[in-house]
Amino acid sequence: MRLSLRLALARGARLVHRFPWHWLVAALVALDGYLFLQPLWGDAGAHGVLRALQVRDGAGVAAFLDSGGIAQMARLMLGVGVLVMAIGLLHRARIAWVMSLLLLILVGSYSIWHDQGHAGLAAYSAVLVAVLIVYWRSFDQASLTAGSLFAVLSVASLLVYAVFGVLYLGDGFSPPVHDPVAALYFSIVSMSTVGYGDISPHTDTARLFTVSIVILGVTVFATSISAVAGPLIGGNIRQLMRGRVSHSMRKNHIILAGAGPLAQSLHAALRQRGHEVTVIVPSMDSHPYPADADLLEGDASETAVLLQAGAARARYILALRQDDSENAFIVMAGREAGGPDTKLVALVNSPLHLSKIRRVNPDIVISLQALGSEILARTLSGETIDEALITRLLFGEKTADPA
Repeated sequence: MRLSLRLALARGARLVHRFPWHWLVAALVALDGYLFLQPLWGDAGAHGVLRALQVRDGAGVAAFLDSGGIAQMARLMLGVGVLVMAIGLLHRARIAWVMSLLLLILVGSYSIWHDQGHAGLAAYSAVLVAVLIVYWRSFDQASLTAGSLFAVLSVASLLVYAVFGVLYLGDGFSPPVHDPVAALYFSIVSMSTVGYGDISPHTDTARLFTVSIVILGVTVFATSISAVAGPLIGGNIRQLMRGRVSHSMRKNHIILAGAGPLAQSLHAALRQRGHEVTVIVPSMDSHPYPADADLLEGDASETAVLLQAGAARARYILALRQDDSENAFIVMAGREAGGPDTKLVALVNSPLHLSKIRRVNPDIVISLQALGSEILARTLSGETIDEALITRLLFGEKTADPA
């Protein structure tokens, strides 16, 4: 009865664990971006954005900025940035998590300082910051999609800053820049540090502004390249070390699910005897296995994880977790994923659960407690201990079942 209750509780815990919390967090962050952009949907906000898109020269830029355009553009860029990073959170991307924290802090600050002290959105943004901090372990992936979104957002933001600045300081360049196309050209040339020299700053203000474009351009391009190339290169390396190549080579091996003392000792003993061992540990847990171990992170009670570990070609699947209900689930998943010759081994941590573990039909049941107690009792009683007795007790035969 106790194990049945634990199985039910474990099943509920697995459902909670499998719930895509990062999707919920991403939706809440996207809602924050939508609410922050909502003032721009009104007539005044929409008119301001249209005016920004219709800027044609330095005079138009100056008029737009003097009429509150800076605040509107800041709201637009921050809101769009939050929405874009929410997409990255769907992929559990680390870079999206970092950028979302930064943008939410800026959104909260903007809401207090520029929205007549309105604290509603600021409080909501603060709550989201706390949620992101609490669930930081969920966002541990290097996502190519999120990296690409970050690169596009960074380059686009810098281009807006550079083009508007060049148009605003148009007379400070030689020749003067009053055309958006020329401003875009000079911005890209400066951001990429090419510097053809056909347009050059000749006032101190224009020179300092150009320096800012160059510095930000180098920083943005370097960060964007690393954000895009990092997941791509890292993913290929992981795939090479633990992915398809390793998966295709796994054959006649032993799958070991667990990281307890027995699992650690057994892994070392099997490796010393030349056996190929694939270890499965939960994603969030630290593990004591050596760096060269063939290790997968995931839930061993999921059929897909066992298939990734090569269960169809494995000799044994060992359920050596320290929770009997988890071992029962691993055995059931192994029954589906294992091949016709794959043997399923289940560890029973409590002798009271022996009969219940047998209901999931493992090929071998290991009961260390039954073995130890019976050997000690026979030793104290002066009874003989032979190999057949140890084998029967070790593998939990029904005659040794105290339940």
